[in-house]
Amino acid sequence: MTPGAPPGGPVGEPAHDPRTARTRDRLRRALLDECARRPLDEVGVAALARRAGVGRATFYLHYPDLQALAVDACAGIVRDAVDALHAWRGAPDPRVPPAALPEFFDRIAPHAALYRTLLSPGGGGPLGELLHRELRERSRAERALAGAPEPELIASAVAATFTGVLADWLHGLIEDTPHSLATRVWRLLVRLHGTPFTQT
Repeated sequence: MTPGAPPGGPVGEPAHDPRTARTRDRLRRALLDECARRPLDEVGVAALARRAGVGRATFYLHYPDLQALAVDACAGIVRDAVDALHAWRGAPDPRVPPAALPEFFDRIAPHAALYRTLLSPGGGGPLGELLHRELRERSRAERALAGAPEPELIASAVAATFTGVLADWLHGLIEDTPHSLATRVWRLLVRLHGTPFTQT
């Protein structure tokens, strides 16, 4: 890491600077291209920087290491997952998932090897932690807004369940097609949201 570079951030440039955004986008795209050809642990910073058309020093102005870049490159999949699970209006159909959910599972296939590097079985790893945190907060906020009981408990259960199922599917511990898995996990999450509670 370049001395003085804050983790994941450039030196002397605001995060919203257009040049910063363009450079990070090029680095993210280059990483996804590299990881389509080889595992993340075989990707080198020098080769990645060349593919992105930037210098090695520029890489370290933006990211402390390749894993930080990988998590940033995969952050979009976290947003996609959270949005897909909430892509419905009115009362959700408990049997049929919103169309965005099977589409989400379809989209992650091309970069599954990279996701497996960052999302360990059971839902651990940097990508798993990010997905769990974002999904838990979204579920908690929406449940609290609706006045549903136990928003913290159910949000934790939903986040842990989805993150764990996704991770285990990517690692081959669950054998299923994207569309079938989307239906099964949707029905499971609907049941969690519908868990009855009684005051003791």
